[in-house]
Amino acid sequence: MSSARQRTAGVLTLGLALAGVTTVGAAPAHADPVVDVQILATNDFHGRIQEDAFNAQAGAAVLAGAVGQLRAENPNTVFASAGDLIGASTFESFIQHDKPTIDALNAAGLEVAAVGNHELDRGYDDLVDRVMAPYDAETNPYGGAQWQYLAANLKVEATGEDAVPATWVKDFGDVQVGFVGAVTEELDSLVSPSGIAGLRIESIVETTNAAAAALKADGADLVVLLVHDGAATADCAAMATAGNAFAAIIDQASADVDAILSGHTHLAYDCAFPVAGWEDRPVTERPVVSGGQYGTNLNQLVYSVDAATGEVVGLTTEILPLHGQGYPADPEVAATVRAAVAEADVLGAQPLGEIAAPFNRAQRWGVDQDTGADVLVENRGGESTLGNLVAEVQRWATETPEAGGAQIAFMNPGGLRANMAGTGTGDFPRTLTYKQAAVVQPFANTLVNMQLTGEQIRTALEQQWQPAGASRPFLRLGVSEGFTYTYDPAGAAGDRITAMYLNGEPIDPAASYSVTVNSFLATGGDNFGVFAEGAGARDTGKIDLTAMVDYMATFAADEPLAADYSQRAVGVSFPAGAPETYAPGDTVAFDVSSWSMSTAADVKDTELTVSLDGAVLGSFPVDSTVGKDPFDEYGSAAVSVTLPAGVEAGTATLTLTGVETGTQVVVPVEVVVDAEHPSSNGKAKGHDKGKAQGKAKGHHKVRGPALAATV
Repeated sequence: MSSARQRTAGVLTLGLALAGVTTVGAAPAHADPVVDVQILATNDFHGRIQEDAFNAQAGAAVLAGAVGQLRAENPNTVFASAGDLIGASTFESFIQHDKPTIDALNAAGLEVAAVGNHELDRGYDDLVDRVMAPYDAETNPYGGAQWQYLAANLKVEATGEDAVPATWVKDFGDVQVGFVGAVTEELDSLVSPSGIAGLRIESIVETTNAAAAALKADGADLVVLLVHDGAATADCAAMATAGNAFAAIIDQASADVDAILSGHTHLAYDCAFPVAGWEDRPVTERPVVSGGQYGTNLNQLVYSVDAATGEVVGLTTEILPLHGQGYPADPEVAATVRAAVAEADVLGAQPLGEIAAPFNRAQRWGVDQDTGADVLVENRGGESTLGNLVAEVQRWATETPEAGGAQIAFMNPGGLRANMAGTGTGDFPRTLTYKQAAVVQPFANTLVNMQLTGEQIRTALEQQWQPAGASRPFLRLGVSEGFTYTYDPAGAAGDRITAMYLNGEPIDPAASYSVTVNSFLATGGDNFGVFAEGAGARDTGKIDLTAMVDYMATFAADEPLAADYSQRAVGVSFPAGAPETYAPGDTVAFDVSSWSMSTAADVKDTELTVSLDGAVLGSFPVDSTVGKDPFDEYGSAAVSVTLPAGVEAGTATLTLTGVETGTQVVVPVEVVVDAEHPSSNGKAKGHDKGKAQGKAKGHHKVRGPALAATV
């Protein structure tokens, strides 16, 4: 055997303060000329230790059981990860500093992983001194990961040395497999800068190619790149030509790299691409794979390696779904999960503060599938106190310049899984506990900040009306304080939003605004595709639930948190044939909708008043009856006012106000006087009705940018 194939006994690139990590013990030598080496991989697990059947998440026990079964079938197995094993975790894990996840993955036999950005949510010192450090009941009760973290491109600024090891080797006796790790080059925009102060993020391609060459020179038969970066699409044909950072990794990874195991974008794919210099090999294409997210799948790669020469003579790859596939639940891990859930129940009883009223999701009438009776059901098409509160919490949590300086935040209604009603069934105020806040937002989504133009924000609001064939025809976004808008419910598709205001100022379609959404919306979830187009998008590392906990500590420490019943969105619809301009003495008539929240606990207006320059022109009853419609038109009123004789030419701004809710809407109308207007003799409605017919939608679009709902 040549010197290039001599086995090494230690990690080839050692990290700061972590030198001495050695290769894993060798399996018994094979007599067979060809050895099948199995690599199992996960990514973006994010502490999903419990089974979630609805989302086909198997949970840690089945994940461990699957790895154990596959390893029993082929002892020449490595269980690896492309990062984000911890961080942005569900309540049961994150409330215990992800110790349950660490214990579960230890028991599952995880051996090596790339550093992900979420491994650094609490900073580099936490990763090295807690997560990677040995468990100690006194000095390190929440640490003790037994797998090796890698990141060849993460360096100590002062010395240029590796911040964590760059490579790791597993020796199977006849075949040696080397791993090199890397973290996304966007790391500094994804975690708090203070947490990685003193570190430098270098080129993934340059650092990993150098490490791969060193591994091959020291005898590795296979080199696997574990990279916490990933494709923007699961379409293999588009992946390598996307012109992004991951496409560069696919194209520029050297011929020393035999496989690319990726993550970060939470997509599942099993692709392969030709490699220059491999044309004469039995295997000419390099696999590029990812397992999706949350333990839904495992990537399986089986390399057939000639034990004498180290040549790869065969390769199979597959994505293995885990949920409902008959894999056993590992009993040790199942016990760990049960203990974590029980402990979380205790820790979840911790009070966060008091709430002055329930924060509810929207409701409508539906039909009980068992009895056929009419029952109130969740309405994701309705505006709600809970949706608006969560959006405001997320804006507040990312309003600092470091987090993006958020001006506006939006929340998807499907991300709200329970009402926030506090402890017990008695009168308010009630105490809100940690667990009660957690069940509202159980997905542990992170908050993503981006720049959107005013026109893109308008598009996002238009996308609330879902495409044909969607499971729900309309999804009302929760909206943070200060942002309001009006819309025409009878408007044409894509042309319904009539005005948008931020803190009373019109939104400029061409201007850029700092917007925060959760990580689900940020990727275009629920058909809100425009959020995936935001400029400078960055994951702040802040978890939605953590933001709520911090908000309660800040705003409910001294007095109960009050509910805001004002509407962010109000429908204003002029009838077909309404005139484009009005004269003094003319009647202005239009319909108002979406004036009311929909649950019994929500404060509602019985009437709204219309005023002009401070003078009340009339009051109109508001009908807040809730029906079966999945849209957001509850809280309707028919407005009809007469313009005063002394109104001046120009824009007259009618102000609609709800005393109880605090909702306020401005509706500008254009006024002309005397000879300028043929209806100044008081015949406003009849002067040219036929001509106005057909212009109803268009002429209000002329006025539309002046419409605004201000709160």
